[in-house]
Amino acid sequence: MFLSIVKFALSLLVSYLVGSCPTAFVLAKLYKRIDIRQYGSGNVGATNAFRILGKLPGIMVLIIDIFKGMICPTVIADLFGQATLINRMVLGIAVVAGHNWTVFLKFKGGKGMATGLGVLIGLAIKVPIIQPVLLLSVLIWIVTFFLSGMVSLASIIAAFFLPVLMVVFSCPLALVILGIIFCALVVLRHKSNISRLLKREEPRVFKPFLKRR
Repeated sequence: MFLSIVKFALSLLVSYLVGSCPTAFVLAKLYKRIDIRQYGSGNVGATNAFRILGKLPGIMVLIIDIFKGMICPTVIADLFGQATLINRMVLGIAVVAGHNWTVFLKFKGGKGMATGLGVLIGLAIKVPIIQPVLLLSVLIWIVTFFLSGMVSLASIIAAFFLPVLMVVFSCPLALVILGIIFCALVVLRHKSNISRLLKREEPRVFKPFLKRR
């Protein structure tokens, strides 16, 4: 019993520390020798990395952040013997929490969308019932993004529909609760974006359906 508790605690700590690795911050230091928190939105995430560092570093940040989320409910869970659905989910929450509140940057981090997507991909590998939920959530994000040109709005709407889709596809209650937690984390991390959206001041990555002059 004691050994099981120790293994679970270690897997939780490792997942949090994996999530805490501030990818955008590190790449900004290596690529442009800047503190990315002082530029753009000040966020340590893929969207701000695209804005400040460019496409290639932005893609690198996105891929690494997704990978961080993916390995925790799969590789790390299996490595520490945490094979139950609940334990995989808890490790998924831990890695997203690490990304959002990283110990390496005084508990300030990203918004968790890429890492959360990685968690869902990891869970979908282990729990096939999540696969249609994952595909539809990504589709909702893509459609919303191309209709609005806003990453924040796409993220918020996709997060809102995540637990709804889990209910529609009759996922276990534990997964629905995970979806609600992820949705709450996304809304919490996008409070300033929501305020700007309500004021119609949220910046767009591009302006869809508008002719460029």
